[in-house]
Amino acid sequence: MQKVVLAYSGGLDTSIIIPWLKENYGCEVIAMVADVGQGEELEPLRDKALRSGASKIYIEDVKREFVTDYIFPTLKAGAVYEGKYLLGTSMARPLIGKKLVEIAEKEGAEAVAHGATGKGNDQVRFELAVKALNPDLQVIAPWREWDIRSREDAIDYAAARGIPVPVTKSRPYSMDRNLWHLSHEGGPLEDPAQEPPGDVLMLTVPPEKAPDEPTYVEIYFEQGVPKQVNGRELPPEELVMELNRLGGANGIGIVDMVENRLVGMKSRGVYETPGGTILYLAHRELELLTIDRATLHYKELVAARYAELVYDGVWFSPLREALDAFVDVTQRTVTGTVRMKLYKGNCTPAGATSPYSLYSEELATFGRDEIYTQSDAAGFINLFGLPLKVRALMERKAGLR
Repeated sequence: MQKVVLAYSGGLDTSIIIPWLKENYGCEVIAMVADVGQGEELEPLRDKALRSGASKIYIEDVKREFVTDYIFPTLKAGAVYEGKYLLGTSMARPLIGKKLVEIAEKEGAEAVAHGATGKGNDQVRFELAVKALNPDLQVIAPWREWDIRSREDAIDYAAARGIPVPVTKSRPYSMDRNLWHLSHEGGPLEDPAQEPPGDVLMLTVPPEKAPDEPTYVEIYFEQGVPKQVNGRELPPEELVMELNRLGGANGIGIVDMVENRLVGMKSRGVYETPGGTILYLAHRELELLTIDRATLHYKELVAARYAELVYDGVWFSPLREALDAFVDVTQRTVTGTVRMKLYKGNCTPAGATSPYSLYSEELATFGRDEIYTQSDAAGFINLFGLPLKVRALMERKAGLR
């Protein structure tokens, strides 16, 4: 093995993988960083990767691609895993895998490597992307090979080689940050009976410390895609960042959950998704106004399956593309403005308008109207309930009741 391209984050695992690959495979290691919105975490990575033994490093700015090609399609689908998780890490991994393959092809590397553990979902997400995009590439997953068995072992390994890492034994959280969210796992969070420690949250203020007055925000969508915040059109990545700022300041989007990992175990994580939570709830409100009942209810089934595909790492699949086609049809009329009220961790609708609204005040009013004949409902109920009536008569005749 002459060249290996490593999906590099500068975190604990990938920091020690560079020297480990060189020591155990005798290969040149090229680091690849996908900038999906890690912010200030990126600044020291170039120097750090080279000092850790990488021959070169690529830092690919893919923030806009991440939002437009991964986040927004998942948002339009309404995909939420197990009713709580907004798929922040799950959506980013296929894109990172795609860039990993592109750099490997450019460099003529025989293999790619990642720092995902053998217990987690990310190993599946990275490797399925590689299989789908370039099945000739080999994949090296050090956590499935080396003798390191814990984060404490990894910290000691890094210290022995003089490699600084952003993790200490006193704050041993495993974190993943991008434009969409910040996740926290490990350490004290491994006990689901305990409330998360106060030092966990980084993007979001605790709801009890949020302002005592509500904040209102208006979001304009066009065919299911958010375009404006408070009347101001923003590039996709800046729109998400602005909603993160507003949501974070008001304690929005904190999720503490025990989820079912693809590999068969349950894990506990704390997710901060302030802007994403606002967008999901606003988008849903607009759909309730503009999509007919049958389509909306079927879309809920599609959303659950879409969430599983994203969570399981099967992004580059015909089924996901087919579901996107269905979703895009449902979004043709999902255009309009939604006003959301942010208050101490709560995000509630405060009005929605759309040129494609299916709501008719004349039909829905409890006041006097001239267009709905209430007596028509009797015939509808007789026909709708006919199967139940027939079954009841049969059961009476058969002595079953």
